[in-house]
Amino acid sequence: MKPHRRMRRGGRAERSARPAKEPPPAELTGMDIVLVGYFSAKERQYLVIMDEFADSMAALGAHVVGRFVQRRGVSDGGARTMDAPYSSRTLVSAGKVEEIALVREKTRADAVIFLNPLTAHQRETLAGLFNCLVLSSRDLLP
Repeated sequence: MKPHRRMRRGGRAERSARPAKEPPPAELTGMDIVLVGYFSAKERQYLVIMDEFADSMAALGAHVVGRFVQRRGVSDGGARTMDAPYSSRTLVSAGKVEEIALVREKTRADAVIFLNPLTAHQRETLAGLFNCLVLSSRDLLP
């Protein structure tokens, strides 16, 4: 069945919005994973939160081979834009994406898991950049 189309100004067809794709359920047992957390500079306990996140992934059977933290608002310029992600496409900065990709490749991790929620578009973009499964903690934890 073809998606419903409606006409926009100028006579071009516009596709109706499709529901976001949900990631496949992941079985983490035996998987090597890289963890990523994006935090405001106001969050002082970010290392504790990352430790708890790593523990919860280990409880699901995963082996954590890398951890990354992106902090926002540490500098004066960052403080003004603290509530916005570095990139709507990847959530984190381009430099952090490169760092994560290098470690993912070096360790041959099976997945990169973000503590923060990801949109379907971010998940797909990051999966292409990392060449592996990308999930959010919301996809795995109740």
